[in-house]
Amino acid sequence: MFFIAVLLWFLCAFSFVLGLFPLEMEARPTLQAFGYELRPTKKRKNPLAIVRSVAMFNRPFVGSGQLREKILRELSMAHVNLTPEEFWLFKEISIVAMLIFTYPLVEPDYMVIWLLLCVFFGYMLPEYWLRGKIKKVKGIIMKELPDAVDLLGLCVNAGLDFMLALKWVVEKSPPSVMVSELNILLQEINVGKTRRDALKALSAKYDLADLATFTRTLIQADKMGTSVSEALTILSEDMRLARYRRGEQLAMKAPMKLLVPLLFFIFPVVGILVGGPIFIQFMTENPMSRMTG
Repeated sequence: MFFIAVLLWFLCAFSFVLGLFPLEMEARPTLQAFGYELRPTKKRKNPLAIVRSVAMFNRPFVGSGQLREKILRELSMAHVNLTPEEFWLFKEISIVAMLIFTYPLVEPDYMVIWLLLCVFFGYMLPEYWLRGKIKKVKGIIMKELPDAVDLLGLCVNAGLDFMLALKWVVEKSPPSVMVSELNILLQEINVGKTRRDALKALSAKYDLADLATFTRTLIQADKMGTSVSEALTILSEDMRLARYRRGEQLAMKAPMKLLVPLLFFIFPVVGILVGGPIFIQFMTENPMSRMTG
C-alpha cells in the first residue's frame, strides 16, 4: 500500500506539472556541420519524441540558473546529446526503477530507509554515468591532442594560415572527439567570435593542462605576432614528451595495481596446487601415527 501511495503521489505531481507547459519543444538554432551558418532545427521523426516532450515538464525542476548551466556544461563535455530536462527525466526513471525492482525485497519496518536509499541511488546513478563519460572524453582528448597539433603544424608549415589549416584538419580528419572540438572552435570563429575568446572557451570547457597549454600558446602567438608554425612545432614536441612521461608513470603504477590480485587470487591458488597433494598425503598416510607407533 505504501508503494502504491508513493506511485500515485508521483503521478499526481507529474500530471500537475504536465498541465503547466505545452508539449512542443522549442526550436533552437544550431550550427551546420561545415556551412557555418545558423539555422533552426527541424522536427525529426524520432520514436523517442514522446520521451523528449515529456522531459520538458522537468523545466521547473532544472530551472534557468546555475544548476541548468552546470548540467549543460557537463553534458557538453561528455558529448551526450541530451537537454537538462531529458537528463533529469533519466534520473526520475532511475528512481522509479529502483523502487519497482527493490520493493519485493524490503520489509515493512524499513520502508522509510528503503525509500531514501532508492531516491539517493536512483538520483546518483546517472550522475556517475555522466562522470564516467566525461573522464573517458578527457582521456581521448589527451591522447588525440598531439596528433592534432602535428597536423596543424604541418598545414601551417606548408603555407596555410591558421584558419585554413584548422579547416583542412577538420574536413580531412576522421571523426573523433578532438576533431569535433576543433570543428566547434572553427564554427565559433566563423560566426563572429574572436579567436582568443574561442580558444579561451575551449580551454575552460575541459580544464586540461595540455589543452590549456595549446590554447595559451596560440593566444600568445596571436597577441605577440610571432610565428604560429614554430609555436606549434615546439608545442607538439612538448606534448609528445609529456605523453611519453605519462606512459612511463602508468607503467610504474602497474606493479602496485597487480599486487592486490596477486595476493588475493593468484597466491592462494598456487598454495593449493603446491600444498594440496602434500596435505592429502599427510591425511591419508598419517606419519604421526607411525612415530607414536
